[in-house]
Amino acid sequence: MNNLFSGIPPKLPEELNETLLQNEKLRLERIVSYGHNSAPGFWYDQEESEWVILLSGSAEIEFANGKIANLHAGDYLLIPAHTKHRVKSTSKKEKSVWLALFF
Repeated sequence: MNNLFSGIPPKLPEELNETLLQNEKLRLERIVSYGHNSAPGFWYDQEESEWVILLSGSAEIEFANGKIANLHAGDYLLIPAHTKHRVKSTSKKEKSVWLALFF
């Protein structure tokens, strides 16, 4: 048995991305952030749709249209394919643990 909150290093110089499950139709990743954000001017523009849930911590997702989603533990959202977005900020007080389903 595995646990989504185990195996997280005490220090995270970079965001941690791990593929938990993958097949030809979907990919499930655990992402751990700790004060990380997207580089200035960088936007994700993904071929796949992404459903993401924040399990702990907090984060802000910024969209190219100017909207910002403020996420707290338990919040989730669907980001359709080719919707430009970036991680504006993540908590510096606690680790933000995400599950991201790409399909």
